[in-house]
Amino acid sequence: MLEPGRTSTPGQRALAQAIVDGDVRRATAVSHIDAAAYTSPDRFAQEKARLFDRLPQVIAPSALLASGSAVPHDGFGRPLLLTRDKDGVAHVFLNVCQHRGTRLVEGSEAVCTNLLVCPYHAWSYKLDGALAALPRPETFPGLNKADHHLKELPSHEAGGLIWFLPDRHPGEGRGRYERSRSIDSGPGLRRGDDGFEDAQTLANDFDAFGLADMHLFARRTHDVAGNWKLIMDAFLESYHVTRLHSATIGSFFKDGVTTGDMIGQHRRSAVARAEDLAEIDLSDLDALRRRVTFAYQLFPATVLVFSPDYVNLMVLMPQSEGRTLVEDFMLIPEPPQTDKAQDHWQRSWDLLDGGVFGDEDFRAVALGQQGLSSGALDHLTLGTLEAGLRSFHDTVEAAIAA
Repeated sequence: MLEPGRTSTPGQRALAQAIVDGDVRRATAVSHIDAAAYTSPDRFAQEKARLFDRLPQVIAPSALLASGSAVPHDGFGRPLLLTRDKDGVAHVFLNVCQHRGTRLVEGSEAVCTNLLVCPYHAWSYKLDGALAALPRPETFPGLNKADHHLKELPSHEAGGLIWFLPDRHPGEGRGRYERSRSIDSGPGLRRGDDGFEDAQTLANDFDAFGLADMHLFARRTHDVAGNWKLIMDAFLESYHVTRLHSATIGSFFKDGVTTGDMIGQHRRSAVARAEDLAEIDLSDLDALRRRVTFAYQLFPATVLVFSPDYVNLMVLMPQSEGRTLVEDFMLIPEPPQTDKAQDHWQRSWDLLDGGVFGDEDFRAVALGQQGLSSGALDHLTLGTLEAGLRSFHDTVEAAIAA
């Protein structure tokens, strides 16, 4: 059940009101995107260097990390390790022992532990990254343990999401970054202007949904044979929904109207039927969620879809111009208490992750990548219902140019 009494944010209400008023601005002309934007290795190298190596991005939901746990993560090209220390603070480290460079934690599942112990020589680290102990310390005369903390990347936790900055030069232990905790911003790493300001603004919306208090029901990584922007495109327009998803969720969106706005480089969108919103209090977020599908496209490559009673978070991790890993997380209000509840959520997970995303969206992406790679098209043609794509690709271009 949804927690009663949740209030929508001004931005959420504004999108719903625009649908009610019919004030849905659309593109007035056809536009185009160069096919090379999806197929060029040189273009992908630019995106990797100027977007994915430099901009803050989501790595996981807060629900992935219980207190006293560590989760290895390799999707961003380097061995990373997410931890939540005894004070409840989330960290993103390089998953590398500071003795001889050995990977500390293997696999991809969460590990509950108080210490991270290197499998090679048993150097051990606390979950805040501090070197706790090493065998035979007398054989390292003059060694200062404070100089051998794990290398930490800038991070910020807000609104139920953990953001990080994929800095190519991580801090020397914990000394390079000033960690702060405040009522307004929550725990996070600060290093000058790290660009986490939009993350905090978005957190206001996500706090309204109660995202930080939700339970992680399932997670799965899809290996998609397509460019990351083709995947983002699928969540930036509803033109395809009643067609591609006719056998699954298409009927729920029949005659729906889509509107959206921007929060910095990030896009917030809503789709609903105007007649379904005419008689409800738009400040009542629970009522809105029963009638409106809100989605957030977090730049450069994260998607959140808020269904009536659960949330899908998709983190895109581009591997090449034609291959993308997508980690899908399903978050629900609370852990299932009965077999009936477990079955309900499992069927929802199978429908969205397996059917809508896996069998339909990601299949269409792979087919599109095959077609574009053939050279049959010099450019893609966008109609007036696909204005979200135009806005997104303009944002990509501007960020690369900057």
